[in-house]
Amino acid sequence: MEKMKICAVVCEYNPFHNGHLYQLGEMKKRSGCEKLLCLMSGNFTQRGEAAVFDKYMRARHAVECGADAVLELPAAFAVAPAEIFAQGAVKLLSAIPAVKTLAFGCESGTKDDFLKTALATLREDRAFKAALKEHLKGGTSYVRARTQALLSLHADLDEKLLSSPNNILGVEYCRALLANKAAIEPLPILRIGAMYADMVPRKEFSSATSLRVAMADGTLAARRALKRNLPKNVYEDALNFHATAYEDVVLCALLRAEDASVASTPDCSEGLENRLKAMARTNPEYGPFLEKVVTKRYTRSRIKRILLQTFLRIGLDEVKDFLESPLYLRTLAIKKEGSEGMLSALSEAKYPLIVRKSDAAVLKKDALACFEKDRFAGALYGLLTHSPLGDYETLFV
Repeated sequence: MEKMKICAVVCEYNPFHNGHLYQLGEMKKRSGCEKLLCLMSGNFTQRGEAAVFDKYMRARHAVECGADAVLELPAAFAVAPAEIFAQGAVKLLSAIPAVKTLAFGCESGTKDDFLKTALATLREDRAFKAALKEHLKGGTSYVRARTQALLSLHADLDEKLLSSPNNILGVEYCRALLANKAAIEPLPILRIGAMYADMVPRKEFSSATSLRVAMADGTLAARRALKRNLPKNVYEDALNFHATAYEDVVLCALLRAEDASVASTPDCSEGLENRLKAMARTNPEYGPFLEKVVTKRYTRSRIKRILLQTFLRIGLDEVKDFLESPLYLRTLAIKKEGSEGMLSALSEAKYPLIVRKSDAAVLKKDALACFEKDRFAGALYGLLTHSPLGDYETLFV
């Protein structure tokens, strides 16, 4: 009997919208795989924000809209910069023999383009390091300096693959696949409609950014935009959306943390913790604080991630340990129809499968520490939303 083939996607679904629905359809059509697996961030995201819905609700949305199963991307990876985010995701997916394809959204480029670019980024030799150092002197961000260094050494690379948000992640996925010698084929899928950071909702395919703004707005026009852009099940939940208290408390966590703790986070360097804490003392509101701190070198997303990493007590050294250690696969939601086959395929992974609360009893050392980070993040999210989630078990939808 032929083994099951799974096409995976790494996602946040914050919230799940028509563009995601289109992507799942393309994955099914183009991958040749029978099942679709989502590896989804939990209650906090890579942009340094609390998710608009809890992880179980977002996982349910995904299954109701076509996914066969949703696993949780551990918080330690989910709130990290692109390189670690991708490495953590590929580490887990490559542990599942049935995963044959990794799909990702992109602004441009083919599979060969992404692999070629990823291969160039793996060759960070002495010449590259010298070029990177030179470009960093100009006060630009690390990502931009790295792009400029690569282009100065590889004139045939496409700059768009190194500068557009989804393309950057796509290159990092391919880089991790190559580095791990993973038997998984990348499947880039061109985005349709709005770009990643577009702030204004469109007729049908809007960015998640603009939809989050519309959810917070709550006006009749905003609701109409949501209705056009969200599947019916997601729209009904969006009508009951309530913002979290995250922005009100995250600066408190920053000021309360020891300098060394802030400095140890994955995105902090060059004494940035001192600037952040000094600015927080004189700018006690989240929005004005960000406006003061963000520069050409230190981007908004990076600053927001440092705040979130401090809030969740996530340090770079432990994240590196998690990347090097055996971990686990935690299911959030599974399509009830065909669940036996999917669970069987996931059970063949080289890491233990956590479906029920009791399954976590097998975790030891770094795996247990990583799992406890997820539990801590869940507990904090419950406090922020005034609706403690607890550690209830996988949803069968």
